Amino acid sequence: MKTLKISRTNKLHGEVYIPGDKSISHRAVMLGAIADGETVIDNFLDSEDCLATLDCFRKLGIESRKSKVENRKLVKIQGKGLHGLSKPDGALNVGNSGTTIRLISGILAGQSFETTITGDASIQKRPMKRIAEPLSRMGAGISGREGRDVREKEGGGGSEIYPPLTISGGKLRPIEYKLPMASAQVKSCVLLAGLYAEGETCVIEPAPSRDHTERMLSYLGVKFAKLGNTVSVCGPASFEGRTIDVPGDISSAAFLMVAGLLVPNSDLLLRNVGTNPTRTGILEVLHRMGAQVEVLDEEIISGEPRASIEIRKLKIENRKLEGMEIGGELIPKVIDEIPIIAVLATQATGQTIIKDAKELRVKESDRIKTISTELKKMGAKIKEKEDGMVISGPTKLKGTKVQSYGDHRVAMSLAVAGLIAEGETIIEDTDCIETSFPGFEDLLKKLLD
Repeated sequence: MKTLKISRTNKLHGEVYIPGDKSISHRAVMLGAIADGETVIDNFLDSEDCLATLDCFRKLGIESRKSKVENRKLVKIQGKGLHGLSKPDGALNVGNSGTTIRLISGILAGQSFETTITGDASIQKRPMKRIAEPLSRMGAGISGREGRDVREKEGGGGSEIYPPLTISGGKLRPIEYKLPMASAQVKSCVLLAGLYAEGETCVIEPAPSRDHTERMLSYLGVKFAKLGNTVSVCGPASFEGRTIDVPGDISSAAFLMVAGLLVPNSDLLLRNVGTNPTRTGILEVLHRMGAQVEVLDEEIISGEPRASIEIRKLKIENRKLEGMEIGGELIPKVIDEIPIIAVLATQATGQTIIKDAKELRVKESDRIKTISTELKKMGAKIKEKEDGMVISGPTKLKGTKVQSYGDHRVAMSLAVAGLIAEGETIIEDTDCIETSFPGFEDLLKKLLD
């Protein structure tokens, strides 16, 4: 089990090319596999989660080849069309990737064979009824391990299903499905299944969630429509493979943005950061809290916007970050960034209230509990709530031994906290960082030089 030691620093300096977006890399592999012909994924994120997706499709009969051009990873996918997948010899293993298991389920629902999908201990605690219900309505057979819904109060009704999942695919029918919560994973699962259904499949969202699936479908030429919060796709759909240029992951960039804001005298330029408007909630939060972060040279490639983000010579002692309330429709745009926002909030004046974020309790860890518990060990003033947390600041943090709980975003958030804490911070179980940001520790060291 790997341990990361972090000490306080007075400067971060450098120009960084952010690794490829995890969400987009997943989708590029999946859609490339069911496209006709070759798809080239440029700047593929070579992380454990995305490699799990690649491995699942290899077991489904899809050939892929990896190469490297300068610092960019390229993956070539030989697509076989909607019905070119083959029944795997055994269960598909998604590792720690919730995106993989939920999205691939939509594709497997349209196949003519039965598939079992499993994952690590964390995945086997992730709720799957949210995808099982719409896929069942479309005509797929889907079952899993039953248990109490972790989102229900004790004594509440209903039971969840958990992985391993077994999916019996077949001829699907289109549906109109109203999401009970804003979820890009559930929306994408239904839309991918809709590619196999004859007619129009519609998904109605209560609030906008990340739209990478819709953008990639449109880029690949799939008939697709969006009106307000209703998204629809017409099937059966066939499409040709193309080159997909993946921007850097703004969720990964968020750790460096906050580090650059909190460490005095920092001078950072983050290149090729994805600026999809459904993902830029972190920039909105930073601006509203009083941080000055400049977005430069925005352009759109492969249907996705990207830009450089500049953080220059900011001295936190001469600035005044203000606490704020984060909730409602903003939550889907910052759901992955809340752990690092919590670190930032410890240095803001007044209270930062995070609410409507109950979904955090069923991520790789219970992120409300884990980030609150560990930052309290460092001296932060945090009150845990059922659907979020209340953080009071500013507070001087102290280095100590903390746990990641096997959660990559918790681990990296604590690393950033360690950069401004007195003494040494020891973060246990940091192998998980490879899930989304391979090379994070080495990059931090380079920025300290």
